[in-house]
Amino acid sequence: MLSVDQAFESILSTVTAATVARVSLSQASDRCLAEDLTTPHDSPPFDKSMMDGFALVAGPQSDTLQVLETITAGTVPQSVVRPGTACRIMTGAPMPAGADCVVPIEKVTFNENDPTTVHVSGEQLLAEKHVLRKGASAQVGEPLLACGTRLAPQHIAALAEFGIAEIPVRPIPKVGVLATGDELLTFDQPLTPGRIRNSNEPMLISQIKQAGAVPDPLGIARDNVGDLKTRIAAGLKNDFLVLTGGVSAGTLDLVPAELAAAGVVEVFHKIAMKPGKPLWFGKLQTDDHTCYVFGLPGNPVSSMVCFDLFVTTALRQFCGQSSVLPAFRTVQLADPIAVRGDREVFMPCQFEVVDGVIRATAVRWGGSADLRSTATAHGLCRLSPEYSEYQAGQTVPAVIWSWS
Repeated sequence: MLSVDQAFESILSTVTAATVARVSLSQASDRCLAEDLTTPHDSPPFDKSMMDGFALVAGPQSDTLQVLETITAGTVPQSVVRPGTACRIMTGAPMPAGADCVVPIEKVTFNENDPTTVHVSGEQLLAEKHVLRKGASAQVGEPLLACGTRLAPQHIAALAEFGIAEIPVRPIPKVGVLATGDELLTFDQPLTPGRIRNSNEPMLISQIKQAGAVPDPLGIARDNVGDLKTRIAAGLKNDFLVLTGGVSAGTLDLVPAELAAAGVVEVFHKIAMKPGKPLWFGKLQTDDHTCYVFGLPGNPVSSMVCFDLFVTTALRQFCGQSSVLPAFRTVQLADPIAVRGDREVFMPCQFEVVDGVIRATAVRWGGSADLRSTATAHGLCRLSPEYSEYQAGQTVPAVIWSWS
């Protein structure tokens, strides 16, 4: 049985980044950049005004200046500014030759009915004021975005500014989702004796979308070899296959054997953690296709936690992201917590900021089948059995989902 950290290492050594594809900028949002990019030209590409006003020469000169022309954004200045002259200029417009400062329109005396002159007081004539010089933001050849960046709106804007129309990215992974068990009903069916609703499939579909992947729902496989074999075969056509249930030690836990029969090679089975001990991970490799397979525990909280920690890590690795492991943050426990047994515990907690410190309070949680309590949590605190009794005020690592 692996430790949690050993499981992370095993996943990272097994999953390789997908091959590079090139897509248009309009298709690149939320994709992972597959190469380092540099700036192809200076930004801004010319000296420009940061204000609506007048471009002129800083330094002593007459208060009344001759206005040579009006320069708007997108035009090219025709005049050369010298002492005693100025150009009216708009925000973002190119600076005329000779000018080294801009005085805002509200700082001058200007008559729209007599636009040939402007009155500017001497204290406003400050060199480089309200001017953004060519290359001030970036110079040609400088780093723009690093390989592994997941492209957010600000990245898309930067790519557009520099005219990078074809973007090298990793493909979006497709993830098959297969719940197993004779006891499962679809979520829209009424309960009948001995049955429960399949909460894992909609939960995992949501987690897959949140991770930037595409889910392929495969329905419910009943606890018989024929149904399981057929649905597993369909799921293995994806980049990933995530199953829930059937990986423990019960008489109907058929998943590992059927995966092996389909050619999937086991990498590990069972992790020293709770919830989530039965986690199974393997890989199918053929001449032209690879599929990474996770057998998640059937209990919904176990399934959710294992996906959040391990499947998401594998998806990030596949997409070539720069940071793939869960982002653990340090939090402070609000109350004492006891850890029983010899496995790490990922405890559902609520978080709040008190005096600049994130404080964690464990929810009243009944274990791996208790979805209701987990729905009130903001994330998971990682607790080690070596401490046994955690005290209030002690700091621990935590995965934070969100909180308001």
